[in-house]
Amino acid sequence: MALAREKIREPATERRESLLVVSSHESDPARAVGDVAAAIAGKDLAGGLLFCSHRYPRERLAKALATRISGFPLIGCTSAGELTERGYDEDSLVFIGFPADAFRMNFHCFDDLDAFDPEAGRKAIRHLAASAAQDARELGDKVNQVALFLVDGLSHREDLVTMTVQDALGETVMVGGSSGDGMLFRETGVFYEGHFLKDAAVVAILSSIKPMHVFSANHYRPGPARMIVTESDPKSRVVYEINAMPAADEYRALAGRPGEELDAAFFAAHPPMVRAGGEYHVRSIQSVNADGSLTFYCAIDNGIVLSIGEPVDRLQRLRSLLVDIEETVGSIDHVIGFDCVLNRIDAENRQLGHEVSKIYAERRVVGFNTYGEQYRAAHINQTLSGLAIGC
Repeated sequence: MALAREKIREPATERRESLLVVSSHESDPARAVGDVAAAIAGKDLAGGLLFCSHRYPRERLAKALATRISGFPLIGCTSAGELTERGYDEDSLVFIGFPADAFRMNFHCFDDLDAFDPEAGRKAIRHLAASAAQDARELGDKVNQVALFLVDGLSHREDLVTMTVQDALGETVMVGGSSGDGMLFRETGVFYEGHFLKDAAVVAILSSIKPMHVFSANHYRPGPARMIVTESDPKSRVVYEINAMPAADEYRALAGRPGEELDAAFFAAHPPMVRAGGEYHVRSIQSVNADGSLTFYCAIDNGIVLSIGEPVDRLQRLRSLLVDIEETVGSIDHVIGFDCVLNRIDAENRQLGHEVSKIYAERRVVGFNTYGEQYRAAHINQTLSGLAIGC
């Protein structure tokens, strides 16, 4: 398992209010938002996150949110599945609120990623960081900061924007996820200032007197099979040839399953991995195309050498990861998790979904299933990345 962790200062000694987590399975947007509004009534919040099923009518949901919830910044996105108090969830809405006695939240939106300019982007993030530092002074002298990142999972701009934002943030560590729409791959949305946007990304700097711990881990190890990308279109993330052979056929053969159908379950069970920075990272496949080419979730290019990943003991590794996190932050308030949808598919196919869901519920992991994760300057796949917040 590739594991990366960042400790953000020492735990605070004074206990503050816990994060406010509310979920709803009401199919009607107004009633779902009503559940959240009732739970947060009278609470003083510095900001909130909202992750929702792609099944909600977005205009009606946005209108309900604007009508019933106000007074603090709210950002979010559509999902490929939700992580609620019950663990793995679906057809639901989950809200995470940050109490004002321990948090401040400042955010910036990039609303046209096709025209994203790195220099202008760095300037905007530096301005955001300056505003966040000023607002954080209200919390006292010992304040920890992290950045949360939500991005359109179909934009194909995650790599560039992630690198640019982390570069501008400097020592402030960023973690986040790419929005989803189930497994439809048609239209995902990022929520900002009352609207669901396409081709957008939101960066939120979270300041707190609580201890915070950023991490990223995957549940695979590289196998012996090697694949070299010999023909691709990096802009569209499509690979046409592997080892000078048709991509889909060669990938299937190297995975040892020449006769099997290539679908999400296959991609999740046999994830391509690349070595970078001394660690192996997954470069997940999104779909197989009619011409036998493969579309990837992440950046891909000619000459990249890939291994085919093999699973490790997921439950043992997951338990160990969460124990390590608790040792770092002390008692866990909540873990905001960005869990790749392919992790969920693979866990369910291996009959592990119930146990993983149980662990998430016990350890207070809430968030959503993504089309990709961002950790520091990297856009990655098939990880559980997240932010653990102590009490």
